[in-house]
Amino acid sequence: MQLIRFCFLLITVSVFAQKNNKYSTFFEKGNGNQSANYQETIDYYTLLAHDFQTIKMEKMGLTDSGEPLYMITFNPEKKFNFDEIQKNKAVLFLNNGIHAGEPDGIDATMQLFRDLALGKIKTPKNTVIVTIPIYNIGGALNRNSSSRANQEGPEEYGFRGNARNYDLNRDMIKSDTRNTKSFVSIFHKINPDVFIDNHVSNGSDYQYKLTYIMTQHNKLGNILGDYMNTEMMPFIVKDLEQKNIPTTPYVNAFEETPDNGFVQFSDTPRYTTGYTSLFNTIGFVVETHMLKKYADRVKATYEYMISTIAFTDLNYKKIKELRAKNEEQYKPKKSYPVEWKIDSSKATTFLFSGFEASYKKSEVTTGQRLFYDRTKPYQKNVPYIKEYKSVKDVTIPKAYIIPKGYWNVIDLLKSNNCKYTQLNKDTIIEVESYKIADFKTSSQAYEGHYPHRNTKLTATIEKKFFAKGDYVFSTEQKAVKYLLETLEPEAVDSFFNWNFFDSILQQKEEYSEYVFEDLAAQLLKDNPSLKIELETKVNNDPVFAKNSEAQLDWVYKHSKFYEKEHLQYPVYRLIN
Repeated sequence: MQLIRFCFLLITVSVFAQKNNKYSTFFEKGNGNQSANYQETIDYYTLLAHDFQTIKMEKMGLTDSGEPLYMITFNPEKKFNFDEIQKNKAVLFLNNGIHAGEPDGIDATMQLFRDLALGKIKTPKNTVIVTIPIYNIGGALNRNSSSRANQEGPEEYGFRGNARNYDLNRDMIKSDTRNTKSFVSIFHKINPDVFIDNHVSNGSDYQYKLTYIMTQHNKLGNILGDYMNTEMMPFIVKDLEQKNIPTTPYVNAFEETPDNGFVQFSDTPRYTTGYTSLFNTIGFVVETHMLKKYADRVKATYEYMISTIAFTDLNYKKIKELRAKNEEQYKPKKSYPVEWKIDSSKATTFLFSGFEASYKKSEVTTGQRLFYDRTKPYQKNVPYIKEYKSVKDVTIPKAYIIPKGYWNVIDLLKSNNCKYTQLNKDTIIEVESYKIADFKTSSQAYEGHYPHRNTKLTATIEKKFFAKGDYVFSTEQKAVKYLLETLEPEAVDSFFNWNFFDSILQQKEEYSEYVFEDLAAQLLKDNPSLKIELETKVNNDPVFAKNSEAQLDWVYKHSKFYEKEHLQYPVYRLIN
């Protein structure tokens, strides 16, 4: 009995000492359901950077909150020049708190950096670790206990929207926020080989504490994407299983419950991993499950990062080699996909651990409600589709030419490390030119925009005047995929679809019908072929035949008086 009491005393003293250790995190000192706030997090990294020469803390630009964005780096060699680091080491980039109500990664990464600095875990020899401790600072400062109605802990957390109520995980292409501009600066400074964005999942109920999204491997590119899909991801999953953390791909269910299967999430460039993939960076999203205990979620996030470090450190040379080879796939005159769809012909099955779902009478509404019965767990094979196929390709041009007046787009290209030259004199160049033929626009605001979709084009080859100082962005550069995704209007997250070129959608000059009638009549007399074309359209289109205003407008738009700028996409493709 005395031995038992002695052992119990030792355990108690040990736990007490750990909770009061100088380097214990706020989370570790608490009850397992408490997360560090913004200032506590920054103070903790300040302590680590002060006490350990292997950790450097830097301010890297502003955020919408007015607070600076911090970048924390761990390098056991105590060197922090990334031009030098990239020559012989891999860089793993960890992002936390992009949705500040999902703080698991914030607390887990504090422990990770502490354990690396103290040597409590194996020190990576070939990998440098970089983190943004809290990305959505405005959301983290907007602390509450209620906005995540479906989430089990922690007791307090931040808010999804940032200081200007933007969802930062939809802002990577449009860059409406200072946060994104600062993130982009960090990303290009460190040029990470692997990226992890830590989140919490909100959706179906199931047995897993952790789910994951790997950036869509078909979009990443066959060389690097296949390696991530067939070697890196299986290693991480197996390593987690050996640590008793079974996991599953993110439950993006076909229907309301996952019983009938799910499909890999399509992370277009508006999302962090969709953006980082444009620069041949392997990307993952950790999605711990909202209904699991906070302490368990923090532990799972920590272990996912450890497993990723292990693979990266063992295979850093291969990853860097494949990144370079992947880039070589995207050259002028080759095809590039701008629209993807699920390839249902490549469906597989996945052994999924869920809970039986059914419906019962709602106690709130007059209808039925979904109910997951945790007393009835199951394991069964469900359909799973992770392959996508291209349904729209463009030919990669030699370069894009952009008139210098479109400084808003040019500035974004520059900030994303897109290399360019400027014309040194006025000149006429043969280019491929796009006209906007059709598009649909959202009727509701989405992240500060009314985005376009289903954009259709007509293309012609023409000789176009360009002025001295206009910009030429060659596609023979590392940022080629970024150029294609933003400058091809049909790409889902193109600058056109995000409203950057809406000024071309409005006619600036009009006409008075009673004045133009005489001009139109003369125009048809002088151009018999145009008159025949008009008559043919009237004869074949009953609606058009009854609309005299539309007929006059048709003549106007086929005359020299119609402004060339209307619907003319002002980015030109250099083919030869």
